[in-house]
Amino acid sequence: MRELEPSVERLLDQHLGVARDWLPHQYVPWSEARDFDGPLGGAAWEPEQSALPQAVQDALIVNLLTEDNLPSYHFEIAVRLGRDGAWGTWVHRWTAEEDRHSSVLRAFLHARRAVDPAVLEELRMRHVAAGWSPGNWRTPLHTLAYTTVQELATRQAHRNTGALCGDRLGESLMARIAADENLHMLFYRQVFADALQAFPDDATTALADVLCDFAMPGTGIRGFRARAARIAAAGVYNLDIHHEHVVAPLLRTLAVLTASGLGPAGRRAQERIGLHAERLQAQAARARELYERQHTSR
Repeated sequence: MRELEPSVERLLDQHLGVARDWLPHQYVPWSEARDFDGPLGGAAWEPEQSALPQAVQDALIVNLLTEDNLPSYHFEIAVRLGRDGAWGTWVHRWTAEEDRHSSVLRAFLHARRAVDPAVLEELRMRHVAAGWSPGNWRTPLHTLAYTTVQELATRQAHRNTGALCGDRLGESLMARIAADENLHMLFYRQVFADALQAFPDDATTALADVLCDFAMPGTGIRGFRARAARIAAAGVYNLDIHHEHVVAPLLRTLAVLTASGLGPAGRRAQERIGLHAERLQAQAARARELYERQHTSR
């Protein structure tokens, strides 16, 4: 990835110029918190203490546990992109910024008694202890393609979760986290755009592999399918959102489907991406109709 080092240096400088440091403790309603049962002799958590709908609880749990696995993400990205030079500086800066997310989300959920803290900790231990390894990161270009898509998807999920929290502070917190994810996405997306110029066939192939087999890193969470179904039905993140707010705008920005000058492998990958986008659009339309019927029948 030495060929992309100048791009990384330039984009890292841009990122540091616009990234705004923020203090996680300022987003936690500490005055609402009280002791839990256990050594402090407080009150045990009860389901009625949460003011959040089940789907929003699910979204916050999945979001938090996904952020909790940062050690695995750091390892995978550092191994594939490098720990030296501009790449290393970026990876460590990215990790430091991402680390704020899990700490503030957990404190917020505990202070609000929004979810069962014992279940949350059990899920965290299982999920982080299992680690996470991407199935299709065969090259550094696959790493860049995946992180570009995943950061955009995460930004959207956080924004939508905040909008459904039902209070100003919850929305403000999730918007703050989403703003970090947006800057991370912009970095990875532009590096990948430069990779498309430098290695058009290989980068297009990597993007095709990632898009056609994309899965969020939280899929290994115990009970993920049931939670994901409720999250989708509530409009936090579903196929329609994935198509309209992630895949379609990304393909437009990168101009992947209209790129010329590709070799045979690049053209095959370009065709795969086009066919995948068409299938995803059809699946998203059917999913949207299903969600609309579910909402009107309530």
